[in-house]
Parts: sequence; C-alpha cells; structure tokens
Amino acid sequence: MTILVTGATGVVGRQVVGQLTAAGERVRALSRRPEEAELPDGVEVMGGDLDVPAGLAPALRGVDRLYLFPHPATAREVVALARDAGVRRIAVLSAAAVTVGMDTVMHPVVEQAVRESGLEWTFVRPAGFMTNMLQVWAPMVRAERVVRYPYGDDPGDSPVHEADVAAVAVAALREDGHHGKAYTLTGPARVTVREQVAAIGAALGEEVRYEEVTRERAREILHAQGGFAAQSADLLLGFVDYGGGDDTAANDGYEKLMEPWPDLAEALGRPGRTYQEWARDHAADFR
Repeated sequence: MTILVTGATGVVGRQVVGQLTAAGERVRALSRRPEEAELPDGVEVMGGDLDVPAGLAPALRGVDRLYLFPHPATAREVVALARDAGVRRIAVLSAAAVTVGMDTVMHPVVEQAVRESGLEWTFVRPAGFMTNMLQVWAPMVRAERVVRYPYGDDPGDSPVHEADVAAVAVAALREDGHHGKAYTLTGPARVTVREQVAAIGAALGEEVRYEEVTRERAREILHAQGGFAAQSADLLLGFVDYGGGDDTAANDGYEKLMEPWPDLAEALGRPGRTYQEWARDHAADFR
C-alpha cells in the first residue's frame, strides 16, 4: 500500500509523513520543491503542484490512499484523477470553521468534491493551532525574552498541537472506522495568553515576561516585525474576521471553537497534547 501525502512540507503534512513513516507505511510525498523537502529517509519525494493537476499522474500511480491538502481551485480535478488512478481512501485537511459555518467558500469546496467522489473519506477540521503564534512570538522571545500582546488574562481558546491533527489524519488513512467522519479538532483545554507565555518560559528553563499592550500597540509591533506577523496582525488581533470583513460583532461560531471539543479523543482514544507539551516540543524555536 502506498500513501501519497500532498502538502508534505507543511506544518501538518510534514507530521503526517513522519508518523506514517514511523508506522512502517510506504510513503510518497508531493512537493513543489522536492530538492528542498528534507523528509525522512525512505520517503519517495516527487515533484508536483496541485495547481497543475495534469502533472500529478506519476505521483498518483499505484497510490491506494491520499492525504489531501486543501486547494479549492483544482479540488474536483485532483480528486477525479485520484479516483481514476485507483485511490480508495482520502483524508482531507479542512478547518473547524466549516463546522460552525464561518467558512462557506474555501474548505467546503474541497470537502464537497471528495464527498461526491464515491471514495472513502474523512475530514480533519482543526481549530486554531498551537503553532500559529510561533512566528509571531518567537522573534520577541529570542530578542528580549518577552511577549508583548493583548488579552493576557482572557479565557483564551483551546489550540491544538499540529502533531495531533496529523495523528487523526494518519488514523483515518491507516485504520477502518473513520469513513464519513468530520472531526473538529481542538486542544484539551482553554489556555490564556499569559499561560502560554509561562509555558514557553518553562520549556526554555528561564523567565519569559508577558507584557500587556493594547491591540492597537500590538498591531504596530507586529507590522514592524514584518513577515507572517505583519501579514496576520489584523486577523489575529480581531480587526478583521475570517473572511477579511469588518469584525464589529461577536462571532458565535468562533466562541464555540474556543471551547474544547471531544472529537480528537474520539478519533484517537486519548486526549490531545497540552500546550506545555507543545512548548517543550518547540523549545529550540524560541532559543
């Protein structure tokens, strides 16, 4: 059995490749830049791009199961090619925003294409990732051992470890019993910004200060930081909503996703990893 992993060098895809390989599965990984993939030994890395479905035939040859990174523009064509190549089962990386109606235009397009294919399917719908703030806070922590951010003592949300998202996808690919399931994935508990910063400090074995600032000041800091932090500042800080519009009203869907959901434990038979575990796993990124 060969399993094709698309988006193989992404945050979740890389974990899927690693976990499948560790389980002894034959893994083929798709990457736009295979020479830069740096995936485990034994993984067959092939060049390919979901933007160019016509070029995916070699990667799909002999594949039985597929981990599908969401790309709405070509989803129907890619899924049809997979079905015609003999793929029988697909695990789709989707988003929890679909569950609560916040996303009606991106991930649902991919889900619908897979649902109508006649293949076995599982939708993996993570809410916020623990790793979402890595690129935002790590530069601050490395430079000054401080995080300047608002909302320090708000109840917080229930972010999920990327390794757990991958674990659900891997279970869906390897095991029976997940067909037709849409798993909404969160972490096991709500965690405040202040608690997250404390966990990072504990993982480093030294103090990391939390400094409360207004969201306006935080936006200035993130814009000055550049890169992902600048690009994501308005969404992270609540100046725009999921679709990019003016976020002036409370979003019931987002509130629902702040609470822990039971789906991860249902899929894996164990609770999700804690934020403290995530911080230890990523301690090197903050040094």
